Amino acid sequence: MASLKKFLKSKKYIKIPLVLTDTDHFEIKAKINGISGRFILDTGASNTCVGMDKIDYFEMLSETSEIKAAGAGATEMETLVSSKNKIKIGDWKKKKQKIVLFDLVHVNEALKSHNALPVDGIIGADILKKGQAVIDYDKKCLYLKK
Repeated sequence: MASLKKFLKSKKYIKIPLVLTDTDHFEIKAKINGISGRFILDTGASNTCVGMDKIDYFEMLSETSEIKAAGAGATEMETLVSSKNKIKIGDWKKKKQKIVLFDLVHVNEALKSHNALPVDGIIGADILKKGQAVIDYDKKCLYLKK
């Protein structure tokens, strides 16, 4: 039987390396609107998110949102939404990507308390579904379909 890597390559998947942090999170590099950032890969996050403090950094336009964010011990957090963003992860890319913006201070404080570097955002299930994602936990890589 062919290896997972060969099989997925034959199905037009792109291999993207993941970094396992000291907090047992997978970290991934991505570009939003052409600007590089560091993100946590979170299969339990329904939406891809960026910290409110990174709106200008990633050159995002935002509007008010009815969505309330929750996670990592915080609930009912106010959010904004930014539409029509370009996202690139490795050689995989999407245009017109909606991204939720909310305060990631609590997430980054938790990471720092474990001597981990802060992140710019979270890659969520919306991207993973669009890319028909396959995560190889053993080889520490993500595959997204072109």
